[in-house]
Amino acid sequence: MENSTLEQPAAASEGAASVDFIRALINEDNRTGRFGGRVHTRFPPEPNGYLHIGHGKSICLNAGIPRDYGGKFNLRFDDTNPVKEEDEYVESIVADVRWLVPEFTDEPLFASDYFEQMYLWAEDLIQKGVAYVDDLSAEEIRQYRGTLTEPGKDSPYRNRSIEENLDLFRRMRAGEFPDGSRVLRAKIDMSSPNLNLRDPVMYRILHASHHRTGDAWCIYPMYDWAHGLEDSIEGITHSICTLEFEDHRPLYDWYLDQLGIYHPQQIEFARLNLTYTVMSKRWLLRLVRGGHVSGWDDPRMPTLAGMRRRGYTPESIWDFAERIGVAKANSMVELGLLEYCIREDLNARALRAMAVLRPLRVVIENYPEDQVEEFEVPNHPQRPELGTRNVSFSRVLYIEQDDFMEEPPSKFFRLAPGREVRLMNAYYITCGSVVKDETGAIVELRCTYDPASRGGVTADGRKIKGTLHWVSAAHAVDAEVRLYDNLFLKENPYDVPEGQDFTANLSPDSLQVLAGCKVESSLAVAAPGDRFQFMRQGYFCVDKDSRPGVLVFNRTVGLKDTWAKIQQQ
Repeated sequence: MENSTLEQPAAASEGAASVDFIRALINEDNRTGRFGGRVHTRFPPEPNGYLHIGHGKSICLNAGIPRDYGGKFNLRFDDTNPVKEEDEYVESIVADVRWLVPEFTDEPLFASDYFEQMYLWAEDLIQKGVAYVDDLSAEEIRQYRGTLTEPGKDSPYRNRSIEENLDLFRRMRAGEFPDGSRVLRAKIDMSSPNLNLRDPVMYRILHASHHRTGDAWCIYPMYDWAHGLEDSIEGITHSICTLEFEDHRPLYDWYLDQLGIYHPQQIEFARLNLTYTVMSKRWLLRLVRGGHVSGWDDPRMPTLAGMRRRGYTPESIWDFAERIGVAKANSMVELGLLEYCIREDLNARALRAMAVLRPLRVVIENYPEDQVEEFEVPNHPQRPELGTRNVSFSRVLYIEQDDFMEEPPSKFFRLAPGREVRLMNAYYITCGSVVKDETGAIVELRCTYDPASRGGVTADGRKIKGTLHWVSAAHAVDAEVRLYDNLFLKENPYDVPEGQDFTANLSPDSLQVLAGCKVESSLAVAAPGDRFQFMRQGYFCVDKDSRPGVLVFNRTVGLKDTWAKIQQQ
């Protein structure tokens, strides 16, 4: 099965000083020539939901390995359960993989493309006497299976003749029997200490329309049966799974050995667990259907679609995956590490801009009413190649409400009555008076500026401790800003009193929508997906809800706030 080769970087992992245990196994296989030096991996999602950051880790691993070895990578859908699968999920998964692995341009593969071959192999096992049709109900199969401490019991149908089993299996395919009335099982060992080897089900009857094959099939393969066959058909060398499949590996091997077909190597690694996050598609689906979020791509969701909408970059997710590494033991990763990775990436790439989220009007009384100045400011302070932009300055400005206190405590170095501060890249201003409304709320500051401080410096070199961002009222663009925070209150969302579930830990403050924000005029042409650092605020991304004249920004992650830390202390 042909797939494009992923580009090998200058330094392949095989020659690196330190490798993870999976790459160490691959290095040994290459040394012994087990697969002829080939490295071919796959990412095999079931199209029953959107991918989350845990899948992102798996994609980075399964695509990163062939990158390192000049190998091949498949995206293959395990579409064996028509009841839960939808084309919407297929399309979202393809988009996520292409976003994370832009060099992957192949068409996705589907388990359903192999249904006929899987069926023929099932008949082969029947003819070899190691598979049989069972009439026990699902509940009876569970009862006969036994426990971890007690062996199972043989089904009364286990010793049917090969001829009868073939006849019944073919009639199952022909649609003669109702759902749940019969299954095809492997005949292995009902006393095996590994419960997965106690005559596992291979096929079940399910009269349901499939999103690709329609009504062509009414029997569908179980994952354990299909998994290894798909890998074998595609020539996968290393079938990388999460740790819960470790006990399934003997079954993976048994099926391939019984059929005598090409045999990949299954390798297991620990799945990702992240604080303040649920990592199950089942629970994420419940959040969507329960209206707790706006959809699968809600920026509070740990889905790749939600993270992309929030402003995360592919590079930040690859960095995160590399930092947490690959292990054999389950562990919990701090959400703060993921936030660190996106903050570091955006710090290097995001253009700077000024945005006032909670505007407070400032009138500079000694500045001419009809005058407008243009200040040329860098788009990125450390990257001059990103150029400059002009920012307009006028008599009436907006600053942040939090940047003024009428009676400031010590260590508050922002604007206050009689205090001088620097307006970023512009002038020094001093607050002379405060205007309040009938309720006593501050609505305007009356200030003066020092004309000799243009550009934010003066000849006398006097020290100004506070520097504020600002926008010109006459030139500002209105925007809506959505401030996202953790979706859950506790590090472990499942830590709830008896009788409650994880939704009890949903945070009521995970989203705050600010209307009437003022942003600098250069952002008027920003397009959905564009990312910026709002000076002194954090990193923000233009949301897909934006349209001409109506800008919407999502906060990706905040900056470190010295004053907030002092307040917390």
